[in-house]
Amino acid sequence: MGLSFPFEPAHLLNTERYPIQDISSTKTQNTIRQVRSQLREDGCAVVADFLSADGLSQLLAEAQERRPLAYFSTQKKTNVYFSEDDPALPLSHPRRIFLNRTNGFVPSDCYDKATASRTLFQWPALKRFIQECLSKTSLHQYADPVAAMPINVLTPGGQFNWHFDTNEFTITLLLKGAEQGGHFEYAPNLRNESDERYDDVAAVLAGDTSHVKRLDLKADDLQLFLGRFSLHQITPNTGATDRLVLIMSFAEKPGMIGSLTRTKELYGKVADAHIQAHQHHVRADKLLD
Repeated sequence: MGLSFPFEPAHLLNTERYPIQDISSTKTQNTIRQVRSQLREDGCAVVADFLSADGLSQLLAEAQERRPLAYFSTQKKTNVYFSEDDPALPLSHPRRIFLNRTNGFVPSDCYDKATASRTLFQWPALKRFIQECLSKTSLHQYADPVAAMPINVLTPGGQFNWHFDTNEFTITLLLKGAEQGGHFEYAPNLRNESDERYDDVAAVLAGDTSHVKRLDLKADDLQLFLGRFSLHQITPNTGATDRLVLIMSFAEKPGMIGSLTRTKELYGKVADAHIQAHQHHVRADKLLD
């Protein structure tokens, strides 16, 4: 038996341009081919005007309603791995370079199953579309009850420093852009499953922009990003209002959970699932978080 929704999730999307509920349609197949091409090129793809006007309005209203629930970490400096300092390494090592981070998150568990945001995230047609875009034989929603679909909040003057993602794939919807600044920047495929490539990471942190790209996203754009391997950041929000992004996280393997330490730091809390995952260390690779 399929999932029951309080309303039709397709109404949230610009289905005239992207009829993803019909995976075999010519328009959908063309979009999938375009996304696959972009992902092969540098691990990042943008599907413009993905939401309907009503869909954007509904998702934004839900995010703004929950904005007071955002958690802002008391730790204002982190390295790109969200790990502790290691005095055994030289000061120039990326694990010892700590940068300012002032963004916040509205945790996933602030959204119940009746919300439009969770309805969209759990819609099988969306997961099938994302799966096809990623060229995967299977795809699973991130199992993390706190971090599966949070809202990233970048306040005026805030920034989200260079980092790698814990989850392999990150799907985001920009709900409200910064009036100024708040740009998404990334260094494609800077590491891989077997090599942290510390020298390349250090070069970016030192100001080398030769491999850095910038996206000027707009509200209702869908972004698919392989953030596990590409170093990325949000530049400082120099406008007067929040930048709000809905993050929808998926993984190729089931049961993926954020680390106990990182979840506590980013969201201010953990669930029993994090404690269990910490004990069994359910990870897709051996890279630093």
